[in-house]
Amino acid sequence: MPEKILVLYGSYRSDRMGIRLADFLVSQLAQRGADVELIDAKAVALPMLDRMYKEFAPGTAPPAMEALATKIKAADAFIFVTGEYNWGMQPGLKNLTDHFLEEWFWRPAAIASYSAGRFAGARSGVAWHGTLSEMGMVVISSTLSVGQIGQALDPAGAPTGSGGEALQKAFPRFADDLAWWSEAAKAQRATKPPPY
Repeated sequence: MPEKILVLYGSYRSDRMGIRLADFLVSQLAQRGADVELIDAKAVALPMLDRMYKEFAPGTAPPAMEALATKIKAADAFIFVTGEYNWGMQPGLKNLTDHFLEEWFWRPAAIASYSAGRFAGARSGVAWHGTLSEMGMVVISSTLSVGQIGQALDPAGAPTGSGGEALQKAFPRFADDLAWWSEAAKAQRATKPPPY
């Protein structure tokens, strides 16, 4: 059975560039045989956090939240595609993530960061690492960081120039690392229930 991977992306900007990285990841993972789906926070359109999914009585959560909870619970692994806003994380992706908690538990997460500048969103990746760990995910050590994203990926998510070449070179290790942890976590969940 192919591994189920959710690629989560959270920019709400009209001229968003990070969608190129999200599309690249979906395409590359699909080519490796993964069952991969893009979760676009802007398209899901959850409200600003008021009540978490678990705070609704069963069957009463808003339909978009219920559908996303089902997908999260069924996933084997997650990739968070994050831009950097003022040295921090994007509020759209953080808001979507915070609607859930136990649904994320005991699966690996990977971070792919980007920016228009040369730091490649690395500071947002650092911020996400602690957040995802706190939310019950194992964050893999491999990361992808794409600087000058408008030059590294074209509008269709195809690599271009030296930045795109570096991304293509780094992707296999990143994907292999995530697959290793995904397989390990799935095997462990099958033999021993999580401790909480």
